[in-house]
Amino acid sequence: MSDVIPPLVHPHQVLEGLAGNPALPPAFVRRLCGHRAGLRGVAQRADLADDVIAEIIALDDHWLTHSLALNRSLPRAFRMRLAEHPDPAIRTAVVVGADGAPRELFERLIGDGEPQVREHLAQSDHVPPDLRARLATDPDATVRATLARWWTQVPEPVRRRLLTDAEDAVRAKACATYYARLPHPVPPADLLPALLADPVTRAGAVRHCALDADTARRLAGDPDEEVREELAGHPDLPPPLRDRLAEDPVPQVALRVFARQDTPGPTRAAIHARILSEAPPADWLTDGSVPDDDVLERQLMSEMARLQLRTLRLPWVTADPLPYVDSPYACFRASAAMSDDLPAPVVARLLHDDESSVRTAMALHARDRVDSATAERIDRGYRPAKKTSWRPADDFPLPVDVLRRLAADPDPRMRELAPRDPDLPEALVRRLAADPDARVRGAIARCPRTPAGVLARLLADPSEAVASAAARHPGLSQEHMRQLLALAEP
Repeated sequence: MSDVIPPLVHPHQVLEGLAGNPALPPAFVRRLCGHRAGLRGVAQRADLADDVIAEIIALDDHWLTHSLALNRSLPRAFRMRLAEHPDPAIRTAVVVGADGAPRELFERLIGDGEPQVREHLAQSDHVPPDLRARLATDPDATVRATLARWWTQVPEPVRRRLLTDAEDAVRAKACATYYARLPHPVPPADLLPALLADPVTRAGAVRHCALDADTARRLAGDPDEEVREELAGHPDLPPPLRDRLAEDPVPQVALRVFARQDTPGPTRAAIHARILSEAPPADWLTDGSVPDDDVLERQLMSEMARLQLRTLRLPWVTADPLPYVDSPYACFRASAAMSDDLPAPVVARLLHDDESSVRTAMALHARDRVDSATAERIDRGYRPAKKTSWRPADDFPLPVDVLRRLAADPDPRMRELAPRDPDLPEALVRRLAADPDARVRGAIARCPRTPAGVLARLLADPSEAVASAAARHPGLSQEHMRQLLALAEP
């Protein structure tokens, strides 16, 4: 194969990939610093020499400097220097990249005049607690609200201050149904009456309150659907109100009733059927129609409910799984499959369940029962409810003979696994590098054993991701690196 790289389809993305190549010699790194497009990958390298860092700062390119500030390997002196940068976006990036930074850095930034810098300090678990607590009295309500949402293990005096803040937005984040960190906080018991009376904190307070009949009736009629949703999941909800909420027009409220252990079978079945029937068709976002706002909102809520139903996992089912291993509801069977104490015949049955989520859950909780044929079958049929890069083969590596066979599989998703073969013949590497599916070519571009000549060809791949991965590959020859550098230089 020629040593000359073919014409690039995505030159900038290739150069960005090269900038992140761990085998790039220091002299080449320095040459990339002055690239006219400001390659951010250079500034994100962990092996930057001090003189290169100084050169990047001197270039005064916004995005290069921003990437440098995000670099968690940045030496302390340079991090402190960037903490004084006049651009608040750079100072914010310093906070984001400040893992293990000294107290001095946070002392310098805690009083920063730009709220966005203080917001990111409020989010950071690296800020010393005494400094972080100061943000509870920050003059900007957004900073205080951010602190309430992110610092879930805040000392109680600070938590109380946030729960009683004069601003609605702060109290709403301090007593919410969702926080950015686990575990979620529990509000002080003496504040619960006021939190239940406050419309902005009511939903977050419901799960923590002792539910009497009058309170339950009042909450069941609350105009805030989030309040009703939380009530529907309360363990002390009276059965008549449970049945009333099962027919709530908001599907998320009904879904919480579906998930209750005490919900009667017919009620659960009706909710399940309703959620599936109300979900919009598969092409609802691409069919060209333009629904009005109310219709669109209903469609969004219904689709969210369908996804929530698919991913629902019930601890009470996992704790007592046998009654539910043949449930008509996939989420119940998947919850049962998460038990580690199922009899062998049940495990075998769930490993062959019609639903991918059930098979996968069972495999992850019965690893010793998963042979290579089962692992391949589960991976081949894996259909995640949400987009994810994980796949069963990541946890259940397939043997070499299977990987070798998959190189010729008709399904590109399975061919994508072939480069995991540690002894993949070069002829197969070259064939897969020319695969019509970009995912397969990308797997070859990331494969440690891909020859330099194949990588050179992939630099010109029509897929940005493939071309960038080839440039980032440490096996790329220095000659090809030099040719790419020539493209970067005016």
